[in-house]
Amino acid sequence: MRSTTSAWTYGIETIYQTLALADNVDAAANMFLGREITTSLGSLNDAAMESATREVIGRLNPNFKNFKVPVKSLSGGQRQSVAIARAVHFNARILIMDEPTAALGPAETAQVRDLVTQLKAQGIGIFLISHDIHDVFDLADRISVMLHGKLVGTVDKDKVTKDEVLAMIIIGKRPEQVSETEMAELIT
Repeated sequence: MRSTTSAWTYGIETIYQTLALADNVDAAANMFLGREITTSLGSLNDAAMESATREVIGRLNPNFKNFKVPVKSLSGGQRQSVAIARAVHFNARILIMDEPTAALGPAETAQVRDLVTQLKAQGIGIFLISHDIHDVFDLADRISVMLHGKLVGTVDKDKVTKDEVLAMIIIGKRPEQVSETEMAELIT
């Protein structure tokens, strides 16, 4: 894949850790950034973009009310809602989420977790990149661990413990390769 446009063609959307939002414009302008709706005369169709934004965000986060303010004034969870809505609106089949709960408070983290669960239920494939073991265990079906840029392994979340995943992260070995001594040293 050579460009963002080619990723969009395949239904792949990315939500970056920084969210890649334009702080000075509202939710609708951010949702359609680079893919604006225009009228037959070529001007921006603000009403159509705002209507679509209200529909998608309303479905994802019914408590979201700040549609007309610059996104810089939104909470972290609300900003994440805008970024997720952008991906959902453009029919993402695969969503790559880089540290979606980083720097969020407990309530905002819960809100983002609910959104991820909702997206999974809709059949959207999600690649969740996270250093938060709780996010990983609460949201993932399979866990892949990388160490120094190399894949340690991929495991089914329901077949491993958090300690075994931590061993993959720290020791760099798959659970079946970790000795009892190494595991004991890790958890003490």
